[in-house]
Amino acid sequence: MPTENTHHRASRLAFGDALAEAGGVHAPRGRVAGLRGALLDELVAGEAELDLTRSGKVRPVAVALAVMPGGGPGAAQSPGYRASGREDRGTLVAVAPVDQALRADPGAVGERAWLLTAALVGAMVQAAGATAHVPSPTPGRGSSAHGRAPSSPGAAGTLALDLRAGALGHWLVLALGVDESQSSDGAELAVLAFEDEARGIDRLRTRAYAVPAGVLDGVADLRAPIGEDHPLRTAEVVARLGGRPADEASVAEHEDAVLALLGATVEGARPHEEQDPSLRAARRILQRLAGMGKWGGYHTDVAHLARGFAGNERALAIEVGERLVGAGLLLAKPSVGQRHVFLNPRRAADIHALIERGVVPAGLELPAA
Repeated sequence: MPTENTHHRASRLAFGDALAEAGGVHAPRGRVAGLRGALLDELVAGEAELDLTRSGKVRPVAVALAVMPGGGPGAAQSPGYRASGREDRGTLVAVAPVDQALRADPGAVGERAWLLTAALVGAMVQAAGATAHVPSPTPGRGSSAHGRAPSSPGAAGTLALDLRAGALGHWLVLALGVDESQSSDGAELAVLAFEDEARGIDRLRTRAYAVPAGVLDGVADLRAPIGEDHPLRTAEVVARLGGRPADEASVAEHEDAVLALLGATVEGARPHEEQDPSLRAARRILQRLAGMGKWGGYHTDVAHLARGFAGNERALAIEVGERLVGAGLLLAKPSVGQRHVFLNPRRAADIHALIERGVVPAGLELPAA
């Protein structure tokens, strides 16, 4: 039986020390409540760290992973769960000190919190062995430029995404099915993968922990990210293709494959058929950015807005891009020697109306044809 001061003792120790002392992922049931309390304290500290100029410098920002039986908490109530074939699989579940509102609103968190989340997605996909079931963007290619082997080509050239997002109180939870053969050590594999995935995130020191499943009791509302162009979907596809979702260069490398696999063309929207050149360019630019989930955490060099445009159209595309920034549909951020832009989540309705129906919002003045 746990003593009355179990939680207080775990809280006094650094979480990693408390977890190790309790027996790690195999800690006895009597130690779970104390570890859960210590983890919640660690998440509070991690959220505060992510708001600092340098995060985790003294106290690394913690994420925790566990394998739960079946489809995870509340899976039986999730739409389409029983038809998915996940009842007999384990589920790798992770919690991060990131606002759970990210599930529906990509603008709910800052860039570093997003990159932490993207690295966690990459680690989970690796641990789940999900790359074995997705088509490669380049059939016959042996490995990606970032050192991880893509999967074999699929017959249909499409994939079914498996990542779900939920909440543990205020915190974001991610869940991914794992093969039965990997269910016993999926959390430990993800911890190892996370170290590699997160290594290049600027000004962030972070650490992942494998915990007993009971430590994450209370996870609720696991379901697919809300929105066909949610960046969590992009992160999962990049990871399944052998890329690194938290690495800008790797995401850019897989951009065309991601757009093809996610079906970036909005049903009924055909910007290339637009007669007005400036309006056509605006719709194409926004459609491509939306298809890549570039709503905040993901962004692109402003010079790349002209990708896919013919030589005589590239100058117009850049000018239209500047008009989109001026109208607030795109937001700009400084980068190292570059200027990057991303879709404004607060203008999502205007952006989709422009992509799908060519409706020009108030404040946007496009160059004259």
